Amino acid sequence: MAAFIQRLFKSRKATPASAPKNSTPKAAEASQQEAQNERQLLRESQENQLRNNPPQPELAQLAIDGVTAAIRLEAANGLQQEELLQQVLKQAKGRDKGVYQAIKQSLQTVKDQQAAETAVQQRIEALITQVQDQARSEDTKLYEARLDAAQESWRSVEASASAEQAGQFLAAVHDCRERLKQFKQVQEDEKRHQEQARQRTETLELLQQTLTDLQTASAEDLPSASALDALQKTQENRWLEATRDTQVSKQEQKEYEQQMLGLRNYLSAVRRLETMKDSIASLGEAAGSDEATDEQRDAARQLLKELEWPAEFPQPARLEPVRKLAGKPRAAKPADANQEQQSAVMSALKATLPDLEAALEARQFKESKQLLKTAQNQFQQLDGRNRRGFQARMQLLAGQFRELSDWQGFATEPKQVSLCEQMEYLAEQPIEPEAKAERIKELQSEWRELGGSSDRALWSRFKAASDKAYEPCKAYFEAKSDLKQANLQKRQAICDQLATFLDNADWTAIDWKGAERIHQTARQEWKSAWPVDFRDNRQIQKRFDDLLKQLERPLDEERKKNETLKQGIVEKAEALISHEPLQEAMEQAKALQNDWKAIGITRHREDRKLWQAFRTACDQIFARRDAQRSAQQEATEQADQAALETVAQLRELGTDSDDQSIAGAIEQLNGLAGNPLSKPVREQVQELKKRLAQTARTRKLKQKINDWQSLVAGRVDNSLDPQTAPESWARLAQNQPAVSGRDLAIRAEILAGADTPEQDQPRRMEIQVQRLTEGMGNTETEAPAQELEKLIALWCLHPEVEDVSASNADRLNRALEVMLGSD
Repeated sequence: MAAFIQRLFKSRKATPASAPKNSTPKAAEASQQEAQNERQLLRESQENQLRNNPPQPELAQLAIDGVTAAIRLEAANGLQQEELLQQVLKQAKGRDKGVYQAIKQSLQTVKDQQAAETAVQQRIEALITQVQDQARSEDTKLYEARLDAAQESWRSVEASASAEQAGQFLAAVHDCRERLKQFKQVQEDEKRHQEQARQRTETLELLQQTLTDLQTASAEDLPSASALDALQKTQENRWLEATRDTQVSKQEQKEYEQQMLGLRNYLSAVRRLETMKDSIASLGEAAGSDEATDEQRDAARQLLKELEWPAEFPQPARLEPVRKLAGKPRAAKPADANQEQQSAVMSALKATLPDLEAALEARQFKESKQLLKTAQNQFQQLDGRNRRGFQARMQLLAGQFRELSDWQGFATEPKQVSLCEQMEYLAEQPIEPEAKAERIKELQSEWRELGGSSDRALWSRFKAASDKAYEPCKAYFEAKSDLKQANLQKRQAICDQLATFLDNADWTAIDWKGAERIHQTARQEWKSAWPVDFRDNRQIQKRFDDLLKQLERPLDEERKKNETLKQGIVEKAEALISHEPLQEAMEQAKALQNDWKAIGITRHREDRKLWQAFRTACDQIFARRDAQRSAQQEATEQADQAALETVAQLRELGTDSDDQSIAGAIEQLNGLAGNPLSKPVREQVQELKKRLAQTARTRKLKQKINDWQSLVAGRVDNSLDPQTAPESWARLAQNQPAVSGRDLAIRAEILAGADTPEQDQPRRMEIQVQRLTEGMGNTETEAPAQELEKLIALWCLHPEVEDVSASNADRLNRALEVMLGSD
């Protein structure tokens, strides 16, 4: 038992000294609770800040200084500006792995978006360059297919193109379309030229066959003049159309003129024969008798002369008697037939010949050819007597024209040979059909500009090469024609669908966005259904335009109505710029943003203007909040700076400072409590204030103990004046049993935790057991300092205290010093 009690008191020996430390956990718990409360308030404030869609700089700050990981991560996920993302990434590295990874992912996303935008812009520039180059290029291989592919690619990037880029692309597409029209015109001209060539060939073949038949026909069977006249007029008209607006070779034209001249001469002879049939019959009867007169013979010869039957055609059988009669001797007799007509023809020929000579002298081939033809026709109309005066001059002029023709052929033949070689080379090249057709057209145009060729073999060579070169183009143009027809059918289907939609549309309950998408889709599909034949498309284009107008009319009305609603929202937002309180203005601005989103379709350009005005108003509203926060932050910084300066000045105060200085410092620190201090600075102020308050209490306690020590010493030498003791000591000393000075010293040492001399250790143990026994039944215990003060009061004022010696007084004062040191 004794050993147990001893161990018990040894374990309780430091209780009085450690008693003040028992209050430390409570203070720590209170401080911790306060910190938790502040943390909770800060967390709620930051969460509310996140819900209010803070600007990017505030999100960056929350991503670093957020109270919880969830707040930091949410703020990090809301960041979009690359510069702020880079800053947060640097600060979060090594501190917050979640935020670091989120920011890193966001940066990658931003870089991917930038790369995608750059790629789109590069694609836009590439498409513009491609179409511009195609508009200037001479390579027409798959020209339309390449243009359609470029337009299809443009539709995927059109929304990202600027107005200038769109204008450049559309201008280039227009130039390409103009070239396509030119290609089509060239193709049509080529087809027309080919058809004309075929008609000329058939005309020449028909004329040649007709002349051959006439030359081999029986002398008894003559064709009717009316049939020959119809054939002549038909072929003349046919040749006129086959040579209109096209180049005809000189050889081909010469062949036609020769054959047609032969047909005309034969027809004229047949007509004259018909008009002379009575005279022929009369002269035939005279030829059958032996009594023909010289006059009849002269008449027969005159008839044959006027008839001028072409020598290359067989003589009609009915003329044989006349020929026999004309062959008999006759007396010479001047002929005088149609002298007045001959005079007129001679006058016309005399007028034509000077013009022909001037054209030949000026080396004007076409004019000379036409005038020579006129002169020859006039010369043929003259009779033999009248021809003799012009015979030599006509031969001379004809020779000069042949020289001019030979000279022109000599000058153009090398160029025509070169064109033949180019066409033959082109025929062997695997060039895109439209490019090849364009080149064929160019070579044919150059051939026509040279005036054709009188060399039939050279023309045949060029035409054969042209036909061979154009052969691969036929399938392509046929397929292109089929494509135009298919696109025309697509456009017809688009019109039918639009008409069905408009007929069934209920504009009082329509899905306006859906209707707008239908409008946009119809326009896009209409554009994609290209090319089409212009003539066939004219009527369907008009129908499509009318249907679009019917659809656009209600759409425009709805857009204007919605624009009015958005204008009202803009005006409300502008009114909130100066509205107070600010929090209410921000809440209303957010509500207006939701109202804005709920409004339907608008015109794109007008919507952008309204949105810009609305966004500007909202930015000004939230800029006021930012300005307030900035002002608060600036005020906090100024207050922190002033408080830190004050703390730095007062931190040097200690226990050696006077009470007035410490009290003034505490009062000065209390004056900082109303300033907008940041939490760290506020904690420094509170900590310094607590330290100064503790210093003030320590100084008072020290002064009190010094007074007590003086009173303890005064009791020993009987110099103690009871009036100088504290008033409360008299009450503490009344009705207390007498205690020896030795026990008082031991009790004081127990309370203060001071050492007790070895000789008094047994007594100290007895007193401790006694205190333990008394404390078990007493629920109310006094503080060690109060008990020690009570012991000092007994020492100084109790009249029956024994053993009031200097040694015991020293022990009491030493216990007081120990107590002072442990406070």
